[in-house]
Amino acid sequence: MGEKIIGVHAIEEGLKRAVSGSVLYISRGMGAHTQALERQAQLTGGKVIVKKIAKVEMDRMVDQADHRGAVLDLMVPTKGSQARIQNLSVREFCSRLKEDEGALVLLLDEITDPQNLGAILRSADQFSVSLVVIPERRSAQANTTVVKVSSGAAHYVPIATVTNLNRELEYLKSQGFWAYGSAMNGQAVYNTVFPKRTVLVMGNEGKGIGQLTQKLCDHMVTIPMTGHIDSLNVSVATGILLYEVRRQQAAQ
Repeated sequence: MGEKIIGVHAIEEGLKRAVSGSVLYISRGMGAHTQALERQAQLTGGKVIVKKIAKVEMDRMVDQADHRGAVLDLMVPTKGSQARIQNLSVREFCSRLKEDEGALVLLLDEITDPQNLGAILRSADQFSVSLVVIPERRSAQANTTVVKVSSGAAHYVPIATVTNLNRELEYLKSQGFWAYGSAMNGQAVYNTVFPKRTVLVMGNEGKGIGQLTQKLCDHMVTIPMTGHIDSLNVSVATGILLYEVRRQQAAQ
């Protein structure tokens, strides 16, 4: 079973972990960026076969997505990237933590835009988020678009896809985590002290965090702003908050 990856940076990351049977499809007549990908594929020791096809074939392969002339059909082993992305449970994650070990969990409450989810996962990778928790319903999932936008970061960030977000949040709190939700009326982030075990909760692009989820949060935080627009894009806000949490945790 293969996983189709598009986007130059995402393909570059995919080639680094390619296994035998993977295929890099290149559209005929494309530019230097596809040539560079072809050279990288040739350095995998035969794990990745390069095939050149017509653009119309590639369009059909990825349902007209913006492939930029290259598609990596990455062979996924039994315990490959998709299994790692989809099958990690919150309880399994917690069972791996040592008694006094700190962690940063990012809980996403109905982030529906794949572009936002991809950008969030890229920040999650950069700030070494321990686990990202997303609901299986009313939420974007780690699909081809998300992997592309994340520049391949979606393959490195542990993700738990859950049926009941609030139940998992309650379980995390029972394991010593404190939950901090993002809201306009929250406490200024620079006046907030984040503990070793923190859950950062980010809400939907339009309506924010759901009422029940917000009630489960121990504190609400906000990023003070002085501009003319009343709020930041959720992916930008997530990156800023993740930075502040990790900055504090590094000093503990």
